Amino acid sequence: MITGYSFGKICIDGTWYDRDLKITSAGVVLPGWWRASGHVCTREDVQDLLRDEPDILVLGQGKPGFMRADPELRRFLEGCGIVLVEQPTAQALESFNSFHSRKKVAAGFHLTC
Repeated sequence: MITGYSFGKICIDGTWYDRDLKITSAGVVLPGWWRASGHVCTREDVQDLLRDEPDILVLGQGKPGFMRADPELRRFLEGCGIVLVEQPTAQALESFNSFHSRKKVAAGFHLTC
């Protein structure tokens, strides 16, 4: 469960992280996430999360919401029946928490811009 967020920091299950990270649908935190194209999230950037076939992929776009899913990633997820939720990180973590207990959800969180 995500319990805190401020620009550049996120708290998950009592542990604070200060780098972008991913969370698998099994709840494993993968810290130190960086996308090959910076503010564009591609299929390759989340391939490890997709292996578990989540129902939902939440992308936290950063505080002001600069990070975006690549159009090819959007098409791929749609074709697989995976719901994509893209929101500024503060809202995305709320969405993640609300889905977490009911659905198989994975996430990637950009913590700064």
